[in-house]
Amino acid sequence: MSAPDVSAARRKDVIDALRRGTVPQAGLGLFAVGLQRFESSLDDDLDTVTRGGAAFHALRGEYGSGKTFFARWLAERAKRRGLAISEVQISETETPLHRLETVYRRLVERLTTSTHQPSALRAIVDSWFYALEEEVLATGEVADDDEKALAEAVDELLERRLADVARTTPAFSAALRGYRQAIAEGNGAHAEALIAWLAGQRSVAASAKRAAGIRGDLDHFGALGFLQGLLTVLRDCGHPGLLLVLDEVETLQRVRGDVREKSLNALRQLLDEIDAGRFPGLFLVITGTPAFYDGQQGVQRLAPLAQRLATDFTTDPRFDSPRAVQLRLPGFDLVSLGDLGRKVRDLYVAGAEHPDIVTARVDDAYLGELAAALTGSLGGKVGIAPRLYLRKLVADVLDRVDSFEDFDPRLHYSLTLNTAELSETERSAATGAGDIPLELP
Repeated sequence: MSAPDVSAARRKDVIDALRRGTVPQAGLGLFAVGLQRFESSLDDDLDTVTRGGAAFHALRGEYGSGKTFFARWLAERAKRRGLAISEVQISETETPLHRLETVYRRLVERLTTSTHQPSALRAIVDSWFYALEEEVLATGEVADDDEKALAEAVDELLERRLADVARTTPAFSAALRGYRQAIAEGNGAHAEALIAWLAGQRSVAASAKRAAGIRGDLDHFGALGFLQGLLTVLRDCGHPGLLLVLDEVETLQRVRGDVREKSLNALRQLLDEIDAGRFPGLFLVITGTPAFYDGQQGVQRLAPLAQRLATDFTTDPRFDSPRAVQLRLPGFDLVSLGDLGRKVRDLYVAGAEHPDIVTARVDDAYLGELAAALTGSLGGKVGIAPRLYLRKLVADVLDRVDSFEDFDPRLHYSLTLNTAELSETERSAATGAGDIPLELP
């Protein structure tokens, strides 16, 4: 899609995110660089998922190689096929991987679709019950105005759809029945409480759980059953699957040894269940650094998991298979960083007040000079430069050129890095301290 075809709102969202130094939530295809070689194989995976299969990939890359960007770019492609999306950041305190009940809770909190923002769970459940009612009425066996017969028929259909889930996690279907009953009785408080319980939340009103015939809170093993149930509900209401991204899994390397072992085993268990066919419609993606996949503080500590994720990276990265379990993101070089800058500049120009001036003063040569100067300040580590490069380009250069007719970045802009704006990785790579002036070549 060319920049002029982009809506003003979408363009603004992308540019605003880059100005803040963050990865946009949408519109990433507008300036994706180097991802074309993955498109065909990932589209095949998405097709498999929409047909009721499952898929898994492990993204591999250093900081700045674009793992989060890749995951959100894939999410956009998944949404176009109707899949639901959830991106969960793994952390040792907020979302430890060895507690799958916590992972599930974060999954639901971040659950989104093309039409509903997080958390989309209640909208999805309401849509599901509507679909069940329509299916019952379509049989012609129940009259539209016979509410009691309709409720009973819907409950029977619910049980049939969730039969596989109920064998291991009967509380999931019980909570859904309780939710529907609460809605019918106009008991909004109980309905809200049961949706919260289905979302894995704690401290749910005991009265609501008692009315639905459920007890306790979600645990590690129940989380897998809830995920299975969620996939069933999604499929029945028009969403053929779920793309689940577990981001920054490499944080497992920093936790205690026993916690690391439990976390790696939880990941292995999840992959085993996917292979066993328990999660039709699930596309699981994890992201991590090479050290996580190759080092003794990561995947290599658990031999069965290491065997599952083993991928040959001894060849030239140009010949990496896009269908491998692990997908290596080689990161940026100066040429691709310049390509990225051109895409963002052209996107900016399409909504600029003075497009001709912006194009003339922020030409391709200047974009290359800016990339080289910024990369040099980071010890030549091009791979960690994209975030800062785009932030400087948008906030310090493009905005000023478009706002002030006499502003020329070659004459009036002195590129500096302030340690306050750097991440830990960027700070360790940067030369000096405080404000670091940089000369354009």
